[in-house]
Amino acid sequence: MTNPDGISRANQQATLEMINALNQMRQARTGDMEIASRMASYELAFRMQMEAPDLVDFSKESPATLEMYGINSDNPHRRQYATNCLLARRMVERGVRFVLMMDASWDDHTEINTKLPQRAEEIDQPTAALIKDLKQRGLFDETLVVWGGEFGRTPMVEWRKPEDTSNIGRDHQPSAFSMWMAGGGFKGGYVHGATDEVCLQVTENPVHVHDLQATMLHCLGFDHTKLTYRHVGRDFRLTDVAGEVVRDLLA
Repeated sequence: MTNPDGISRANQQATLEMINALNQMRQARTGDMEIASRMASYELAFRMQMEAPDLVDFSKESPATLEMYGINSDNPHRRQYATNCLLARRMVERGVRFVLMMDASWDDHTEINTKLPQRAEEIDQPTAALIKDLKQRGLFDETLVVWGGEFGRTPMVEWRKPEDTSNIGRDHQPSAFSMWMAGGGFKGGYVHGATDEVCLQVTENPVHVHDLQATMLHCLGFDHTKLTYRHVGRDFRLTDVAGEVVRDLLA
């Protein structure tokens, strides 16, 4: 994120201003709005580069905060996830409106009895710390935290090596699975919906992905029905012209 040797911030700023001046001349001549978008992207990249060193500097965080997240854990996966959670809080503090954290290796087609408990245990502390930290800093009520994946796992086993009982895993399950949300207008301590006894099908209060998206957008201040546009002969919107806000989820 630092400039190469011999390139000062003033040099970089002068270069950016020169490029913008040339782009402005070209846009005035052509009327091409993509040039304006490019100029805005350059400016945003420059501002991000200036802010990023402070963002990733944890030296001002208290030892108690670092311990709460598990930043110094001996477990490398927990340490990495804890770092992401703390970065997420620091980004929210600085006004970043959307933060996405990815945590891989949950696709347990094999060895689920070993891998799943290990993964869950590794992310538990940092996730709880993020929620607690947002609350104690007054950011929880205005920050929507969503935890989930692309789908769940089947209730029946997938056994790729019958000769090895520890090889048992689960396949993909899009019909019934859970997600959780916290803060940002969602009701706390509330469970919505239910499945049959083996968790194969939803039996009570199903929430379609479009309903989930509509509800999340509502909490972010958007009426999803107002974002419709026409393209290739049909209407589109963020919820694909479907979805209803699930009022029971709201605080």
